[in-house]
Amino acid sequence: RADCLQHCLGQRLGSPPSAHRASRASRRDFERREPYNYLQVAFFQLKKLDQAVSAAHTFFVANPQHLQMRDDIKKYQRMSGVKSDNFRDLEATPHWEAYEAGVQHYDADEYLQAVVKLEESLKEALSALEECRALCEGPWEDEEEEEMQLGLYEAISAHYIQVLKCRQQCVLEIATKPGRISATEDFIPSHLDLLHFAYDQVGNQALAAECAASYLVFYPMDEPMLKKMKQYHTELGEDTAVTARENIQHYVQRSLMEKKLIYYAVEHLGGTFNDPDLWTPNELIPENLKDKHREDQEKQKQKTLDAEERVKRGSVPFEGVAVTMDSQQMNGTHRVVFDGVLTESECKDLLRLTKAAGEAGDGIRARRSPHTPHERFEGLTIVKAMQLAQSGDVDWRDAKLLLQASEKARKIIESYFSPGSKLHVSFTHLVCRSAVEDQQEGRMDLSHPVHADNCLLDPEGQECWREPPAYIYRDYSGILYLNDDFQGGSLFFTEMDTVTVTAEVHPKCGRLVAFSSGKENPHGVRAVRRGRRCALALWYTHSQEHAEQEQLKAEELIEQRNVKQDQADREECQRSDDSSRSCSDSPPVANSGARSSSWRQKPDSERTQHPKKLRTRDEF
Repeated sequence: RADCLQHCLGQRLGSPPSAHRASRASRRDFERREPYNYLQVAFFQLKKLDQAVSAAHTFFVANPQHLQMRDDIKKYQRMSGVKSDNFRDLEATPHWEAYEAGVQHYDADEYLQAVVKLEESLKEALSALEECRALCEGPWEDEEEEEMQLGLYEAISAHYIQVLKCRQQCVLEIATKPGRISATEDFIPSHLDLLHFAYDQVGNQALAAECAASYLVFYPMDEPMLKKMKQYHTELGEDTAVTARENIQHYVQRSLMEKKLIYYAVEHLGGTFNDPDLWTPNELIPENLKDKHREDQEKQKQKTLDAEERVKRGSVPFEGVAVTMDSQQMNGTHRVVFDGVLTESECKDLLRLTKAAGEAGDGIRARRSPHTPHERFEGLTIVKAMQLAQSGDVDWRDAKLLLQASEKARKIIESYFSPGSKLHVSFTHLVCRSAVEDQQEGRMDLSHPVHADNCLLDPEGQECWREPPAYIYRDYSGILYLNDDFQGGSLFFTEMDTVTVTAEVHPKCGRLVAFSSGKENPHGVRAVRRGRRCALALWYTHSQEHAEQEQLKAEELIEQRNVKQDQADREECQRSDDSSRSCSDSPPVANSGARSSSWRQKPDSERTQHPKKLRTRDEF
């Protein structure tokens, strides 16, 4: 059989099938529609705007949380010459288009139109299922990438079971809408349930009974449907034979046979199987696997929920920034740790600013040690940094980097926790805590006592009162670390009792800890026993009226300086003999999503920034 399959494929393809088989990574890229991201940039450069819009829309349908593409779509919508027809999904699957149209008609009580679309959807879905099953054939793919010395029979059975499992998972593939993580539950049975009711409403009892009988093939003990079947027998006459659709009977019988083989293999040969169907009869599952089957289903359900939550939270809009700990790993809710937010050189540049902070003495309410006498506190706000830059006490580039770091952290936290809902900077503070050398012996206190950021914590009453003087408008908090060359100073989260520690995070350059500011995240900072711990303390709010005015003022100061710098550059260019070359305008980059790999100029670079080569991969 395998030889015959290879022969047929060779005839059809004109060369050995292996030459046409894509790698798993390539297949995954195509499933995510990544080529369309490249296509939209290429079409834009070629001035083929209609095709660029279609490619962008096709990518966005499967990646709805892609922030940069969302912005690009909005820009396309504002462009003259772009028609609404251009926003079409080039990879639209027929069964999903028909299914969504059918459900819309059904919800609007337009049952005649609903049965037409739902019948079309069911037919196309079963066709897509057969195509998916056919693609499960092929050479063995070692999923776990482990070297296993299998005997002949073990190798054959393992390969065949892999094909069977692949076929079983096809129902999830056709039931998953592009851009979604989880599949629509009971996708095929739900068609029959909807059709049964729609046919009943239009008065076609014969087809309603046929759909009800087909539904009972999946759920033979469904009481409401059995009751309906009795009603149809009475209405149509006891002599009228009502049978399930032949293609549905074949679908269920074949699926049950495959499940039986897979469960036999799991029971006797080992391995696992995540059954994709809710309708699998309990008696089909071996007795010693039933508990595990229930556990696997719960795990799969939780995994799907977690994945949906991650998608809901959104992706990280900067390349090189990665989530290293999420809420589950930190034993809480709305907590996350990102690494790679700053580079080592950027941390060093910001640490340079902290020396100015110590000299400037911008602490909390003018107190040098606001939380403990065993540490020296130094703080610097963004506006203070700009003022120091204006007076020449610090480098403008370093002051600007402080503002950029705050904004970068805001974008990361916004995209992860509240995509689609704007977060505003509430306050940014560059803070250093230094251990006072002769004050550490016998020390029992914390660098910062356990607290919540937007409410007054009451450990004894197990409550957190959201009232002044707490900053009740703060919604999310963040700490962006600059160094780790000190002892102590780790951040920890607790229960409401302020004693039971649930998670601990150790500082390092470029690490951003973000969390919601409420009672669900009491936190504190362990004592800094040696050295100097520096970080950006960040708070954000959904309330625009509580947005930090200093941030806006700092942006204005930078804009004013940029205008002066541009004017000075133009005057310099006019004096230059080679002005046509050195003063040429930089061409626009087609894709607004392509970012340069650095925020700012290096100290030894030229002032004039040359456009960087477009790298579509930056979109991710």
